[in-house]
Amino acid sequence: MQYESERIEYKSQMINDIYKEVIAFANTDGGIIYIGIDDEGNLIGIDNVDETYTRLTNGIRDAIAPDVTMFIRYVLQENKVIRIEVGEGSYKPYYLKSKGMKPTGVYVRQGASSVQASPDQIRRMIKDSDGDVFEEMRTVTQELSFDEAERAFRRYKVDFSEEKYIALGLRNLHDDLYTNLALILSDQCQHTTKIAVFGDEANTTFKDAKEFGGSIFRQLDDSYSYLTLCNRTAAAFNGLTRIELPDYPEEALREALLNALIHRDYSYSGSIIINVNDSCMEFISIGGLLPGLSADDIRSGISQPRNRKLAEIFHRLKLIESYGTGIRKIYALYKDCAAQPRIEVTTNTFKLLLPNMNTSAKAAETTSEATETTPATAGSVPAVITPQMKTVIDYLSEYEEMTDEDLQDLLNIKKTRAYLLTRQMHENGLIDIIGRGAAKRYRLK
Repeated sequence: MQYESERIEYKSQMINDIYKEVIAFANTDGGIIYIGIDDEGNLIGIDNVDETYTRLTNGIRDAIAPDVTMFIRYVLQENKVIRIEVGEGSYKPYYLKSKGMKPTGVYVRQGASSVQASPDQIRRMIKDSDGDVFEEMRTVTQELSFDEAERAFRRYKVDFSEEKYIALGLRNLHDDLYTNLALILSDQCQHTTKIAVFGDEANTTFKDAKEFGGSIFRQLDDSYSYLTLCNRTAAAFNGLTRIELPDYPEEALREALLNALIHRDYSYSGSIIINVNDSCMEFISIGGLLPGLSADDIRSGISQPRNRKLAEIFHRLKLIESYGTGIRKIYALYKDCAAQPRIEVTTNTFKLLLPNMNTSAKAAETTSEATETTPATAGSVPAVITPQMKTVIDYLSEYEEMTDEDLQDLLNIKKTRAYLLTRQMHENGLIDIIGRGAAKRYRLK
């Protein structure tokens, strides 16, 4: 007499419990189920074989997802026993449609018993079947809503009907289940963005902290609004004209936040971290660079998106222009700043640091004031000057004077940077400022 084992299961009659046995074998290494033999291996037989066979085949087809029928073979034996040969399935996990793809609906074979799969086992089966691309895998959480996503798509005039879900990558083709990308866009998104404001550059003294959750679109809006509040504005005067000087270019904040949200590794459960202090903002996202990329590559505009479908959605909504332009744009915005953005990469993190422009400018002025220099004359240059200052001095040595417009064209800088540079050169005794407004001229001192 043969006993039940990892590969053999007996059932005296056809009962609904048989579906979990089929699922367990399909999710493990396959096996055989006999209907018409009791648990002790005694032959009982089935009273109505034809009716049982029809009920069995229809039930397995209707009760189990994904379709497992291609891995099943039915054999009607002469002793009124039905033999069900179940092969190992290729698109695990298989589950009861009535329960869904969660522990109460997914079974595996353990010894001679069929038991509920653990969440880790389910995730491992999904990864084995769907591959390593996280956003394309089926999500364990299937009860999703998309209120925020619908609002975002409507705001940017892009269709978000259910007919588009497969094309967008929110559902898979095999069994129409939601993917991890759908979870990220959904109101049930489990990832968050944390922003902390510190009172010191070592980030040890908390002043305020916020955590934003929900759909990635909600996190984008809420996080950007809060960062805007943290972006203080300094004022300077050019004659009678008041010039507003924000700590950070708004576009740089936007690009840094989008970069963190789009390129983070969502297979990890941690949050995006944004640290704010008086000298800088740090954007820290989970997941280092993809193999083959370096920080220099990123600065040069080379991009290989980790979440390709997510990036495509943001591109479709015109929230990003094209891959790789965001970081280049940030560096361009800081072209005339004394301190430059920095990228720091570890195995599991990517950090983008944006300097506070006003703090950097003050630090540069303090350094210049503290540095001993000699007055500049034609052909005489102070001991410590910046390359831009040297260019201005060389121009004035040859042409004697220049206007604001001449200066901006010469250095390819904007009016605000030109004002800060000439003020610094004047305070350091390098140039004289003659006149005001449109009639203002600069000459060597």
